[in-house]
Amino acid sequence: MRKLLNTLHVMTQGAYLHREGETVAVEIEGRPQLRIPVHTLEGLLCWGRVGCSPPLFALCCEHGVGISFLAESGRFLARVSGPVNGNVLLRRQQYRIADQQEGSLGIVRMIVTSKIANSRTVLLRAARETGQPDTAEQLRAAAGRLADIGADSTRAGNIDEARGHEGLASHVYFSVFDSMIADDRAAFAFRGRSRRPPLDPVNALLSFVYSLLRHDVESALEAVGLDPAVGFLHTDRPGRPSLALDLMEELRAAVADRLVLTLINRRQLKAADFITQDGGGVLMQEDARKLVIAAWQQRKQEEISHPFLDERIAVGLIPHAQALPLARHLRGGLDAYPAFLWR
Repeated sequence: MRKLLNTLHVMTQGAYLHREGETVAVEIEGRPQLRIPVHTLEGLLCWGRVGCSPPLFALCCEHGVGISFLAESGRFLARVSGPVNGNVLLRRQQYRIADQQEGSLGIVRMIVTSKIANSRTVLLRAARETGQPDTAEQLRAAAGRLADIGADSTRAGNIDEARGHEGLASHVYFSVFDSMIADDRAAFAFRGRSRRPPLDPVNALLSFVYSLLRHDVESALEAVGLDPAVGFLHTDRPGRPSLALDLMEELRAAVADRLVLTLINRRQLKAADFITQDGGGVLMQEDARKLVIAAWQQRKQEEISHPFLDERIAVGLIPHAQALPLARHLRGGLDAYPAFLWR
């Protein structure tokens, strides 16, 4: 299994990154701050006004280190990567299957069913952890509804029907998301998913962590030679990494949402960590963003037992562990794509 490497996040506004030999060097106001050997890096994320030199682009591309540029809010802006890895025949097969309802449907069913199952697991775990009987019953009832929708999704007759099950399941899941928030419910009240911009602290947190997950999933897909832009569940759209969004669906609840709930319920974040902009969007303060990224990096170091590989791997390797069997399935080496199920 692939070794989990580091992801470098540069958040200091005005920072400049450049190449020094085989290292990534960081300067702030012309003063050297950090040097990291490029071979120890998995990815590089630049937040806000962070610049990079062309020689650094070349160095990172040579070593397969993707560079992502994001706004301070976490909104994705751009990504720089080197030549696509893998066999061109794999990508041609990916495109062929994506254009076929019959070939794509099995993959879509697995992705949707696993997303619903993982969302249900999050609800049931929260029901066990809460000390409020009424809340526990509400969460268990929603989990039961997800079980029914998940069963229906396995029998979806076409991709649009599977998308309908996924949308209904998301509605049920987020309708009780607020019940999983146990601390400072006034500051972290959740009334539904809002994006571009997020309209409350919980949505700001979710969008921010989803951006981190998106970077890791895109990197994993590129590493095995798949095209992140051509998916099966999400339709093609210019500038959208549809396949990365597909694989993210399996991981949102188990990896991202659980981290958001943990940060809130352990009181690691507070109302003062968020500011409301003139347009109504909510943005995290810089110190809060650094705290979330540190928690994300720590979460990625934790180990789980992967259900398909039947071995313990770091959470940060799950995207790679899913990209590999997807590529094998597209090549014909696996009869079905084994989507990720969280235990």
